[in-house]
Amino acid sequence: MGYDIERFIGYVNDGLLCCICRDVLENPVQAPCEHAFCTSCIHGWLIQNHNCPEDRQPLDISMLRPLFRYMRNDLNRLQIWCRNREHGCETICSLEAIDRHERECEYSRVPCSNAGCTAQVERRNLETHAAVCEYRSRECSDGCGYTILSVDDVQHNCIAELRTELELLRSEMICKVEEVRHEMESRLDSQRRHMVQKESLLQNEIEELKSQMSRVKSDMRTLVAEERQHRQELEQAELEKRELMELLKSLHKDTRAAAGEGNSKKHTNGRPLLRLESIKRKPREVTVI
Repeated sequence: MGYDIERFIGYVNDGLLCCICRDVLENPVQAPCEHAFCTSCIHGWLIQNHNCPEDRQPLDISMLRPLFRYMRNDLNRLQIWCRNREHGCETICSLEAIDRHERECEYSRVPCSNAGCTAQVERRNLETHAAVCEYRSRECSDGCGYTILSVDDVQHNCIAELRTELELLRSEMICKVEEVRHEMESRLDSQRRHMVQKESLLQNEIEELKSQMSRVKSDMRTLVAEERQHRQELEQAELEKRELMELLKSLHKDTRAAAGEGNSKKHTNGRPLLRLESIKRKPREVTVI
């Protein structure tokens, strides 16, 4: 809907009137055929129709365009009374400025700011109404700290209010303690399960280490036995080496003696050879661990 033409001062050109509501254009748009409309009026028309209401030319919302600039300028320069004229406002201003004025007009009726109050009063009388409004709130004069409404002033009891508040706080505290207890129990259960799992893993690792230690000890015993056997074999070989050296020395002496004693040569050479054969036949002692 447009602006009521009766609110305007002086003549208003017909081209600035909405073709549907016949009031002065509000949020105007224009069809390709140059007919102008209030945005809300033409949108409502096009819900049921698909043509211009003036000449029946095809029309849809996508075809609408802003008003010509010169027409917008003429429209904005129109002088209009404030809509609160009937309540006492005598302001006349341009159409371009009317919305800003009416948002701040002292004669505009606004709702009371007190919760629960449904009264609407003129902006200039809002403070006066708020001071006597039955829904206004104030802090208790007895010092309990409560904010009370004027309608509840007679029924207000500081002790009862404080007792109620205390019970609420107590209930909230109990709920919080229960929540903390449940949370702590949950955490403890989680940690307990974790510790059990950790203990099981450690126990498995200990058993594995024991098994490894057992294998290492077995390997060590085997190595020590082999080393002892090897040492005994070396000692036996050393003994045989000394015996061979003594035998070689004896053979050397017998050879030199044979050069001077021809008759006893065969007898002398026979004994070392017999000794050598006995050494070869001598079995080597092997210690079994």
